[in-house]
Amino acid sequence: MDAKVRSEEKFVKLSIAYEGKEEGELVCSTIDKIVSKYDIKPEMYTCNLSNKKDVVVIEYHDDVEREAGDIFEEIIKTLNITICD
Repeated sequence: MDAKVRSEEKFVKLSIAYEGKEEGELVCSTIDKIVSKYDIKPEMYTCNLSNKKDVVVIEYHDDVEREAGDIFEEIIKTLNITICD
């Protein structure tokens, strides 16, 4: 499992690549649990990266207060993910 963060002014995106059904269920349930604690809600979607890996993408638009950084940090720490450049 690995992740990549991309941000611009008022926009931030976290992409988490995972492999297999078990990892996918862990990633999605963790994201749902953490995101539900906050008032700001993201756009989320999943796509296929390769035959073995899928990616879940979490995007926050108009994040003036920069809450998404704290949310992403909590997700990354909970899942013990390595951030890629």
